[in-house]
Amino acid sequence: MATVNKITHQALERESVHSEVECTYDIVTDKDGNRYIQLDTYGSKERQIKGKKSQSIRLSQRAIDELKSILKQHGF
Repeated sequence: MATVNKITHQALERESVHSEVECTYDIVTDKDGNRYIQLDTYGSKERQIKGKKSQSIRLSQRAIDELKSILKQHGF
């Protein structure tokens, strides 16, 4: 699992097609009272073990604020 505290723009070297997967979220609070949103993705339909958690990422409040700003800046 990764915890993201800062988001920086980096242009893709090449664009590729990604398969669709399921994603769930939860709000997590650590022992110090810091809150995060955790996103979990699950294997694609082609994956050997269907429904298995594939990746987890947690966004800190700072990263959430940066993401909100990025989305607003690009008209989302």
